[in-house]
Amino acid sequence: MNLYLRLLLILIKCRFGPPMQTLDTSIIKLRVLLNDLDLNRHMNNGRFLTIMDLGRMDLLSRTGTLKQAMKQRWMPIVGTASIDFQRPLKLWQRYELHSRIYAWDEKWIYLEQTFISRGKLIAKARIKGLLRGKDGNIAPQIVIDSIQPGLVSPVAAEKQIF
Repeated sequence: MNLYLRLLLILIKCRFGPPMQTLDTSIIKLRVLLNDLDLNRHMNNGRFLTIMDLGRMDLLSRTGTLKQAMKQRWMPIVGTASIDFQRPLKLWQRYELHSRIYAWDEKWIYLEQTFISRGKLIAKARIKGLLRGKDGNIAPQIVIDSIQPGLVSPVAAEKQIF
């Protein structure tokens, strides 16, 4: 239930917050709650991945991608998630989740999500995702052009991007 409440709050803030460009970084401010903890009394590894969903929703909403996806009936899909943990997050600790798109190719959109608290890196993740419609995967350039026409990926597809 708590995550639905967090999602609702994020979507309300997005509605009244400033829009973003495709390559801008979304930042949401959160706090570790009691139900985020594991037996070691720090934020559960799986909870990081769940919280990352909230960051992606903020990013999709504020760039206009969510509105376009709902209009077209596209569903966001995560293909790969890789996360490196540097430090723990403890109960009541405040942190920020930074989310940004950094590249795309013929099939995938690549995102980076970082958890930061007190100016220090807590965890860094790379996500490979796409949008899927009723007839299959939607080419990332089609998605990008629907929200910011003519924008090209800042990282060439032949480079190592994941």
